[in-house]
Amino acid sequence: MAHSRSARDFVALSDLHPNLARPNVIGVVIGKTDVRSFPDRKNIGTERYTFNFTIRDSPTCFINVQSWGREEYIRSLSESFRVGDCVTIENPLIQSKEAEREEKFNPVTPSGYKLLLSENHSVVKTSSCYDTDTRLLALLHLPVKDPQDYYSLGDIVANGQSLHGRVLNVLAAVMAVGEPKYFMTSDKRKGQRCEVKLYDETERSFPIVCWDNESIQLAQSWVPQETVIFASDVRINFDKFRNCMTATVISKTIITTNPVEAVVDVYTVEQLKEKALQSDGKLEPLHGIIYGYISTLDIDENVSRVLRNRCSICRFIVNEASNTCTFCSDVSPEAKSTFASFDILVDVTDHTGTLRSCYLSDCVAEESLGCTVRGDWAVPPELS
Repeated sequence: MAHSRSARDFVALSDLHPNLARPNVIGVVIGKTDVRSFPDRKNIGTERYTFNFTIRDSPTCFINVQSWGREEYIRSLSESFRVGDCVTIENPLIQSKEAEREEKFNPVTPSGYKLLLSENHSVVKTSSCYDTDTRLLALLHLPVKDPQDYYSLGDIVANGQSLHGRVLNVLAAVMAVGEPKYFMTSDKRKGQRCEVKLYDETERSFPIVCWDNESIQLAQSWVPQETVIFASDVRINFDKFRNCMTATVISKTIITTNPVEAVVDVYTVEQLKEKALQSDGKLEPLHGIIYGYISTLDIDENVSRVLRNRCSICRFIVNEASNTCTFCSDVSPEAKSTFASFDILVDVTDHTGTLRSCYLSDCVAEESLGCTVRGDWAVPPELS
């Protein structure tokens, strides 16, 4: 079993070379393509199947993995893990990569090699070793490119068609995640599409389009108004139909979710109040830690004071009178719906004072209270 292995059993990705005999590696999956098929030149009339993925085992090293084989094997292997899973690979073939040719369509990696999987000789398993997973999962939040090397959405819009066809990096927050749309291509293949709206301090709404199942599934996990993404190597296009610039996730793209430094700044309530007074009402977003406690949690209020309706597209609180969202105005009203969520006023207190009227809302409130707005109670881990 994969979880019975110790760290000594695995070769670091940075230490791989073609002369290694039956190596075992472990890493977290940071990118993955859909299964594709190509005519088999050795067996006319048949097809070979393939998909690629990228694994990482340290801040400085990640590598592309390629698998070829029968349809049943390739589809089964692809469905056995997703982006964000930790996997072990036993006995892959280590091969030097032709960087200029291969990185035209695959993610650029610091490794001089790639891994090839064989149906008869290689084994891929998801790893359940907690200590290893904790270390590897932290890598999911480290961009694979220089985090300062990106275009703001405003820069893309301002440069317009001069960027058409360019591949570049984008750092932005998620404003809304659309529903996946499914269709049939002209050659009778199933296709899918999902559009995500991004925003930053320079642009309110910018579309990025996912065409493959892997990136669509990843996008469905993003929380509007909360998730930030660093998308490396997305293609920028000018959409003539909508007369606007768009981004597209391609096979080279690796998306890092919430690529932020760990929150380490500690504040007292008094210090936060001082910052608010000094800001003259223009306080920039501030992230930090308060060592305090919730001193007021009034959940006996009228239900209308505890539950609020949010937009299912952008998750903003909707207008109570009309029950409509006024933020994502470019989405048709027919496509919108609302859902109930907690929105509870609490006071937070430490040894220096009390912050009054703080909001405990949405998913965070459900996790803190151990129940949903429907009243489904969860058993705390320490009591299970």
